[in-house]
This record gives sequence, C-alpha cells and structure tokens, in this order.
Amino acid sequence: MRHATPAVLLGTAFVLAACGRPEAPKYELGNAQIQGHYDKTTGKLTSITYDSNKNGKIDTWSYMDGARVIRIEIDKDEDGKLDRWEYYTPDQKLEKVGYSRANNGKPDSWAYQGPDGKVARIELSAISVGTGLQPGALPQIVRTEFYENDVLARAEEDTNADGKIDKWETYQDGSLATVAFDSTGRGTPDRRLVYARDGSVRVEVDPGGTGQFKPASKPR
Repeated sequence: MRHATPAVLLGTAFVLAACGRPEAPKYELGNAQIQGHYDKTTGKLTSITYDSNKNGKIDTWSYMDGARVIRIEIDKDEDGKLDRWEYYTPDQKLEKVGYSRANNGKPDSWAYQGPDGKVARIELSAISVGTGLQPGALPQIVRTEFYENDVLARAEEDTNADGKIDKWETYQDGSLATVAFDSTGRGTPDRRLVYARDGSVRVEVDPGGTGQFKPASKPR
C-alpha cells in the first residue's frame, strides 16, 4: 500500500487553501479522493482527508493551519486504528514520527530526525500491561536509542520503569560493545559487561561510582 508523502499533502494544502471558501471542494485523482475541510467562520483550511489506495476508504488525515501542515495521521492497514503519526515544525520540517508497536491506535515509540534528515534518536515506551499508567496518561519512555549515520551507537534504559536509567549500552560498528548496570539505584553503573570481537566477555565493576571500572574478582 502506498501512502501520500508529506510533500504531496502539503502541495494539495496550498491548492485547497488558495480557494479560501468555507465549503470544502472535493478533488479526484483518478479514483482516489482528497477532500479539504475548512473553518466555517474564517474559511481557513483545517484538515485534509485522503484515500491513498483509491479503495473508497480514508486512511490519511492531515491537520493543517491554512497551508501549513501540523501533523499527519495514517491508518496504514485500514483496520480502524491509527499506526503512524507525523509531526512537523513551523518551518515544515519533519520533527518526529510515532508508531504503535502494540497496534492499539496509540503511539508507543517515536523516531526523531537529526539535522541531516537521518534518524538520530528513537524513544520506546513500555507497552506491556501493568506498567502503572493511569487512564489517559502518556506512555512512559523506558528506552532511548541514539543513532549516528543510521547506525545504533548507544542506548539508555529504565528496566524497572521507576523513572531512572539503570542500563547503558554502547555499540561499535552496529555491534554491542558494552552493557552497564546500576544495581544500587544510585544513578550510575556499578557493573558492566565488555564484549570483545572474538566473542569473549569481560566483567568489570565500579563499586564506588567513580566512573573507573576494574576487572571483577574471580570467585574463590
């Protein structure tokens, strides 16, 4: 299934905004339907609905401030639940994209672009039942991944969802290099695993929280 790109929707927005009428005209692109919706008082364009695959069912909603795109929501599989959210900055740059890993119509992960247009950061929330979220509350971010040139470089994780990072990962050339853990709750790691290229693993400790790790003593 092919969906409208932001550029296509934005271009359509300018066409619709230029009409300047409260009554929203319908535009047909083959069998596909694009319809603009206007503020009844001001005549300002507020949204565009779009049937991307020409099957007669709306699957893309673009929310507008006149000719400016605010956000786009997409139901890619047309199951009645949104599965993609795109948010745009005032200068029309893509700020972040939300996804629903739980497929429940609510975003639970977000991808952020860097200045180069590549993914710079991904935030993941806890989607399992029993995370303590109140009705209507936003999902709590429990893992943040940082990317360099589209390759995972490091990650931070709150494994027990208490609001404090307790796991740190670093990557080298896309492969896991170290994993550090905070087993004391002090906010800094006290133990880490170091992975060598030959597949061996070294255990290091930092009981004092100085940031200086040393090899763990072997049990006697």
